[in-house]
Amino acid sequence: MSQAAVVEKAAVRQYKGTPGQIRRRRIELTAGVVLASLAMVWIVVNIINSPAQFAQVFILGFRNGLLYALIALGYTLVYGIIELINFAHGDLFMLGALFASYFITVWFGQENSNLAGWLTFLAALIAAMAFCGGLNILIERLAYRRLRRAPKIAPLITAVGVSFILQFIGIKWNGSTPRNWPKVLPQSEFTVLGVNIAWNTVILLLIAVPLLLLLSWVVTKTRQGKAMRATAQDQDAARLMGIDVNRTISFTFAIGGALAGAAGLLYQQTTGTTNYNLGFQLGLIAFTSAVLGGIGNLNGAVLGAVLIGIIQGLNDGLPIALGQKWSQTVVFTILILIMVFKPAGLLGKSTTEKV
Repeated sequence: MSQAAVVEKAAVRQYKGTPGQIRRRRIELTAGVVLASLAMVWIVVNIINSPAQFAQVFILGFRNGLLYALIALGYTLVYGIIELINFAHGDLFMLGALFASYFITVWFGQENSNLAGWLTFLAALIAAMAFCGGLNILIERLAYRRLRRAPKIAPLITAVGVSFILQFIGIKWNGSTPRNWPKVLPQSEFTVLGVNIAWNTVILLLIAVPLLLLLSWVVTKTRQGKAMRATAQDQDAARLMGIDVNRTISFTFAIGGALAGAAGLLYQQTTGTTNYNLGFQLGLIAFTSAVLGGIGNLNGAVLGAVLIGIIQGLNDGLPIALGQKWSQTVVFTILILIMVFKPAGLLGKSTTEKV
């Protein structure tokens, strides 16, 4: 057999995989086709039954998906650079919502003019992003930095401990029951083709989408973004190339924290309430989103979050669905299915750890 034939045969085998891998791919493909078919039938039936209601809950789901994306990116950024599941990230989002609430209360006071409301919102956005970004840098410096070369279970347990600490701070700050806060953004609605759309939904889109685009630009086009990608590939090689690894990792934590702060403000202005366990509830949904898209993949985190938001919104708002009481069950069922059939996520790549 010629050398070219040997190379071709090896390439074909690598493409097809082993018999076990081929069977697994067939199972994944079959399961995906079945689930997609059932989902399409369900969607078509609901569109025929109530098209205006479908459009409205779809928009709300998309809005929630962008909110989840801002949180999920914090998980995927940190995992991508140091391979840590930062379970404290959801609670950082909770503190961001609390900080923004107090900031608005102190700044806004009894003023109710539109101009004052907009100025207060913009100031609260900057302040919440700075607060959570700085707090995340502090957490990385005190809790995680010394554990980078420790067994992976050590930083994971530490992250859970940090999560409990942040929850305790939330209880002391917010109390153990949900708390209502003032909203400075317009709460009215407008109608387009029979679909009611809240102004706060439009504002959330106008804030979240530019933040996501800005993050993409920072990671792909800037010098610091290149340093982040190099550090994620190989920290030792990045050091040899003159990159300050500690600074780069701190910068990554700062970005993730800032996005969590923005998400906290947007959540507070959308719902008007905060709760100390808010980070646990939405944090798990955001983590599921990151896993669905492929944790460590920025585009995957956004895709997974939008899909989760839409699925959750359709399930909660459509007449032919399981209903809101099954919302959490639906989300975590998706997480289990992804971990079983496609653990790398929709856009993630399977890797083999060498020992």
